[in-house]
Amino acid sequence: MTSFRIERINKEFLREISQLLQGRIKNEWAKKAILTGVECSRDLSYAKVFFTTIDAADQELVKTGLESVEGLLRSILGKEMRLRTIPEFRFIIDLSEEKARAMDAVLDRLKGEGPKIQGPEAEEEPERDDGNDA
Repeated sequence: MTSFRIERINKEFLREISQLLQGRIKNEWAKKAILTGVECSRDLSYAKVFFTTIDAADQELVKTGLESVEGLLRSILGKEMRLRTIPEFRFIIDLSEEKARAMDAVLDRLKGEGPKIQGPEAEEEPERDDGNDA
C-alpha cells in the first residue's frame, strides 16, 4: 500500500513530465507519448512511468525516445521540484487499454453465442378458445 505522500508525488510527476514532453522536450518520438500513470518506489530511487501511444506500431520508438530524454527530464525536474532526489525513470508501455479491448471483444462474442433470453411476451400463455362465444 502506498502512502499519501507517494501518491501525491506520483501525481506531481505525471503532471510535470506530461507538461515537459509537450513543451520543453524536443524529441519528436518522446512527444508522441501519452502518459497514463507513475508509480514511485517507497525510497524514490526509481519510478515506473506508464505510457501509451495513438499508433501501437510506434510504441517501441516512443519508448526509445523517452529513454533518450530521461536525463534531461530528471535534470529539469530536479530544479523545479522540492525533492532531495529525483528517481530514475523506467518507461513501461501500458497495455491496459489493449487488454480492456480484448476483454470487451470476448464478452461481445460470448454475448452473441449465449442462450437467447426470451422476452416477457414469450412467457405469456396464448389465449385459449374454449368454444364459448358468449
